[in-house]
Amino acid sequence: MENEYEKNARVFKAFCNEYRLQILERLRTGEKCACDLQEHIDITQSNLSHHMKVLCQSGVVESWQVGKWTHYRISEKGRADAMALIDRLTQVDAGASDCSKGHCS
Repeated sequence: MENEYEKNARVFKAFCNEYRLQILERLRTGEKCACDLQEHIDITQSNLSHHMKVLCQSGVVESWQVGKWTHYRISEKGRADAMALIDRLTQVDAGASDCSKGHCS
């Protein structure tokens, strides 16, 4: 069973590759089919498929079939969840420091 850290790591994995960042940049203007993404990003079909799988597993991108092509778009829910995750993990809680409670020597 997947824990919360594994789920959250998938979100960060989605953002830590130059091709996935290029794909997200293209998807900012709206939904795209795989053929369009491949045409504008110098990448093989199998490589694109791998990166799209990572993006979809993160929840940041959603996909659906139209004929033989898969279409993709940025998921509003996935985007909001990723933003909330970053906010939660980087928000400083000054009152919770173990060092301020004398636990550090």
